[in-house]
Amino acid sequence: QAQLVESGGGSVQAGKSLRLSCAASGSISADYCMGWFRQAPGKEREGVASIDHDGTTKYAEVARGRFTISKDTAKNTLYLQINSLTPEDTAVYFCTAAPWSWVCPPLTQSRYGYWGQGTQVTVSS
Repeated sequence: QAQLVESGGGSVQAGKSLRLSCAASGSISADYCMGWFRQAPGKEREGVASIDHDGTTKYAEVARGRFTISKDTAKNTLYLQINSLTPEDTAVYFCTAAPWSWVCPPLTQSRYGYWGQGTQVTVSS
């Protein structure tokens, strides 16, 4: 059974860092396209970053400079490093996969087929 399980969220103060993890299992391989989205309270889910088969990364404008997406294919795990957290980063962060594709599609929710349950990140000022 295909599954994505996120971890690493929590409540932190502004300026701190967090590293989110996403363990893939079943038919989902980190060797293919994977990514991160987030959904803030009262807002729509938005794309954050994606990583292709060959490690090529793409970032949404909101993520450039402070977010780093990476993966460990041996562990079948995806990561998202977030530095200099701000209260505006408060959201549920979702891991996603498009395991039929070597190259990730644009960061649009409908283009990704597998989702984790999300991990909450809360940043206080």
